[in-house]
Amino acid sequence: MTNSTTRVNDRKRAVTGARWAAGLVLALAAWSAQAQSEQPLLALDVQGKIGKTTDAAHKTYRLTEAQLLALPVHSITTSTTWTPRSTFTGPLLADILKTVGAYGSQVEIHTLDDYTYTIPVSDCDRYGVVVAYSMNGRRLKISDFGPLFLIYPRDAFPDELTGASGDSKFVWQIKALIVK
Repeated sequence: MTNSTTRVNDRKRAVTGARWAAGLVLALAAWSAQAQSEQPLLALDVQGKIGKTTDAAHKTYRLTEAQLLALPVHSITTSTTWTPRSTFTGPLLADILKTVGAYGSQVEIHTLDDYTYTIPVSDCDRYGVVVAYSMNGRRLKISDFGPLFLIYPRDAFPDELTGASGDSKFVWQIKALIVK
């Protein structure tokens, strides 16, 4: 190879390496920004025994962030097994069920990590259950129970909502509900 051919090949390698490094830097910056904010998409899909849908083909009502934030805001100040006494804020589960025209007697809750738990709809009236999107005025992140955390007033009903059976009702990282 001649010196000019060697220089051209070296230059191509340098340009390719620089592009690869720039791409890596951009990808790491984007990942870092997302990881730091951990602000998940605030949305909730509801299916099952519902009278209204936003996606008729999938028989689903998708509540967007704007819709969830537009629902009346309620707070429960309570402790949980995983948190000190805190104020949890969001819409009532009853308001979400009313929005979608739910007519079932149970709600199956699905989470980001594929956990599923079923509660009776009657818990809405008995406890005023909140689907919280914030704790102590800060939006919930995935790393701290977000984007949505089902909250009961545990401190007001310690005999009913303490222990394993009570703890199981506090479902976090909620992504979907199925009304049964």
